Amino acid sequence: MDRLDNTVRPYAWGSTTAIPKLLGAEPTGEPQAEMWMGAHPGAPSRTDRGTLVDVIDAAPEKELGAESVAKFGPRLPFLFKILAAGAPLSLQVHPNPEQAKEGYEDEERRRIPVDAPHRNYKDANHKPELICALTEFDGLCGFRDPVQAADVLAGLGVDSLKPYVDLLHAHPEEAALREVLTAVLSADPEEMAHTVAEATAACSRLGGDYAPYADIAHHFPGDPGVIAAMLLNHVRLQPGEALFLGAGIPHAYLSGLGVEIMANSDNVLRCGLTPKHVDVPELLRIVRFEAADPGVLRPEASPDGEEVYETPIDEFRLSRYVLPEGGATHDLTRPTPQILLCTAGSVRAGDHALTPGRSVFVPAGEKAEVSGSGTVFRATVVA
Repeated sequence: MDRLDNTVRPYAWGSTTAIPKLLGAEPTGEPQAEMWMGAHPGAPSRTDRGTLVDVIDAAPEKELGAESVAKFGPRLPFLFKILAAGAPLSLQVHPNPEQAKEGYEDEERRRIPVDAPHRNYKDANHKPELICALTEFDGLCGFRDPVQAADVLAGLGVDSLKPYVDLLHAHPEEAALREVLTAVLSADPEEMAHTVAEATAACSRLGGDYAPYADIAHHFPGDPGVIAAMLLNHVRLQPGEALFLGAGIPHAYLSGLGVEIMANSDNVLRCGLTPKHVDVPELLRIVRFEAADPGVLRPEASPDGEEVYETPIDEFRLSRYVLPEGGATHDLTRPTPQILLCTAGSVRAGDHALTPGRSVFVPAGEKAEVSGSGTVFRATVVA
């Protein structure tokens, strides 16, 4: 079992206080957006044996287990994070495995450099993800019913939004959502900026359910993603609640602190709320134009105290243990690799004392016992 030393990424949207507060550290004044735990080459966790990439590369089957290697290859197939949003992240979607492979191979054939700002596919993998709230957490997830979306836009009283309202009423669900998102992202930039400014003023005046969009527009004035965001479900998670984001589901995180786990991929198609490249035709190929309830997840408790967040994919499996004062020791030994993260209280994992924000890597099959009083999240795979 290896104690992890993890890198905090200073993306501009990050909170300046949430991660330091969790760690019991003084804020630096700079944004601290994500703390990465895993073997992603961009910022691998460090151990006394070297980086986690080096540790796994030296003995994949020993560290990951034969079943995991057979299913996912000689790499850790997930990236585990603490995410602290102080401002909205970009509105985005992720491809399914077939789309990722096709897009990656196409850009490789066209010899687009992997670090080019207009490149969409950094790898050939899909990127399902799950966010679990540690504090109240706001986000956008999936399309509203078109009639509900029309009511939101109509309620602003902005004349230039009326054509979108009419489209949302005039077509079947998939066609209506596709036509409106296409129109919003393809509109003349100057005209759209004026529309967004009028919509922003209306959101600020109306408040209530419109307040989140006024805040989004404050960070991204004139961005067509402000209008696109109104087509989506606004979700407010309470601590312990989670969202699963599958392929093609448009989403954005707005504010709050959470634990995030995802397949180990960098593939993102952006819809807006970003200065980065937006490839509208490719985005429209990937988006699933289906209205759906966002599907807030609550953990399912098992008799041994493990609370599992059920998802339909195998690259990761997230669960938690809430350990009461004086509670029993839990045996977490598994034939798959694990990362254990403390988010509250003080717990012991093997020989390691863990306080909030501290984590360990547990090689496949290694004895893993936890005890103490607090909350431990467990990240592993289904193999």
